[in-house]
This record gives sequence, C-alpha cells and structure tokens, in this order.
Amino acid sequence: MTIVVAGYTGLVGSAIYESLQVKGESVIGVNRSVLDLLDRKKTFEFLNDVKPTAVIDSAAVVGGIGANNAYPVEFLSQNLQIQTNLMDAAHSANVERFVFLGSSCIYPKQCPQPIKEEYLMTGHLESTNSAYAVAKIAGIQSIKSYRKQYGRKWISLMPTNIYGPRDNFNLDNAHVLPALINRFVSGAKSGAKSVTLWGTGKPKREFLHSRDLASATLFALEKYDQDEHLNVGTGEDLTIQELASVVARLAKFEGDLVWDKSRPDGTPRKALDVSRLKSLGWAPKINLEKGISETIEWFLKNQSMVRS
Repeated sequence: MTIVVAGYTGLVGSAIYESLQVKGESVIGVNRSVLDLLDRKKTFEFLNDVKPTAVIDSAAVVGGIGANNAYPVEFLSQNLQIQTNLMDAAHSANVERFVFLGSSCIYPKQCPQPIKEEYLMTGHLESTNSAYAVAKIAGIQSIKSYRKQYGRKWISLMPTNIYGPRDNFNLDNAHVLPALINRFVSGAKSGAKSVTLWGTGKPKREFLHSRDLASATLFALEKYDQDEHLNVGTGEDLTIQELASVVARLAKFEGDLVWDKSRPDGTPRKALDVSRLKSLGWAPKINLEKGISETIEWFLKNQSMVRS
C-alpha cells in the first residue's frame, strides 16, 4: 500500500508521516517544495503518476484568532482550492481511501457541550474563524458527495486543538498553545516581569498531541468507513488561564500573567464528544503536561528557526 501524506512537514502531517514509516508502510510526503497543491494541473499529474492506495490530507492554511480574523479571504479560498484539488485528483487517480482532516471550529459558537458530530450546522459560527470553518465544512460535504455519487470509501476526521513538535510558533499567526510556549520561554530567558495575553482567559479548550492524532488517523484509515465525520480529541478541556499557568510553570517563567480584555476570546467553550471514536477502540495516550514539556523542549532546540 502506498500512502500520500499532504502537508507532511507540518505539525500534523509530520506525525502521520513518521508513524507510517514506523509501521513500514510505503509513504510519500508532499509539501510546497514537492508539489504546489494550489496548482490543479500539477496535482492531477502527481497523483495520476503515483497512483497511491490512500491519501491523507493534512495540508491547510492555518493560524490563530488574529490571523483568521485578518486574512479570511486566504483562509477560505486557499483551503478550498487545496482540498478540492486533492480530492478531484484522487478521484481521477482512482484512490481507494482518502482521509480529510478538518477542525473542531466547524461547530457553532454557542454549541451544547461536549460537542457531538450531529451538532454540525445547527447554529452560527464563531465570526473570527468562520472563513476557515466554512472551507472545512465544504471538505466534509465533498467527502460525503464522493461517497454518495461514486461509492468512494473516503472519510473525514475533525480533530480538536492539536499541538506538539514542529508546531507554528510564530506570534503573528500561531494558535494559542504554541504562542504561549513562545511567549513564556522568551519571557523566562529575558527575565520579563510580565507577559500580556489575549482576552479574559476564561474560554475552555481541549488539546490533543500530534502523535495521538496520527494514531487516530491511521486507526480510522484501517477501521472506519462511514458517511459521518468523526471527532478526534481527549474529551477533556481546561480554561486558557489554567493552560497559561501550566505552560508558564513548565517554561520556568516567574513573572506575572496580564490579560488584555480588549482582545477577543473566541468561542466560549469547545470540548468534543469523542465517544464514537473511542467506542471503536481508540484512545489518546499522551497527557497534556508531558506533551507540553516535550513541545517546550523541541522549541528550545529549534527556537533560532522561529520568528518571534
């Protein structure tokens, strides 16, 4: 079996790529230096030449609240193009299995907790990342459409907030956890008396290590073949204030945490109901503190490559 991993040098793709290598699978990694997925013609040519058994789509334009809010056109347009080009090319190449990786931001802002898969499109999206969410919702519908019209055994997974080595720590567009790691590690090194963070710190979030997502992805690739998308997470969440305190302690930052309440909080709470996936026999293995410690260690070793 030959498996193409799109976005294989990113946070999620690298974990999936390495997990497949460990299993001894024939795996081909794709990133921008290998193939521009925005180029429809070249994407078709690549997959028709390789003719893989499966494609795992972990390629996306991603970012935190600030980036999503500032660049909605790019987040909508480029993500739609990437996933559509990949799916259409995979269909042309008669790819047997396709795993589309989305995001928990697809769910309504005011959503019953924990969030079940059937809550999709039952309310208004969070405005700060609605463009990205709409692109991912379109991806889910594309998978369903290929299953319905052509009988494709393709599936969609919707992970919670992912973190780990090779994350994006650039403060201009990072997600909350890598941004906190960057700020507190830098603050500890400089001896800063305080670090200012966005919002109130009251929203609650759930976090899953990238290796656990890789494990869930390969599990679903082998075991799952249903129309409904699957939530992937831990089923446990904490406030951003609690998260910041953990990261500050592990990064050995001893200053004060200041909350800028003029900045947006985003969705009040986003905890996934992962009972469907767990009922199939999968569960995460990496606890949050261990995962954050490992990620801080990776960041310290690679900080020179990260823009502050």
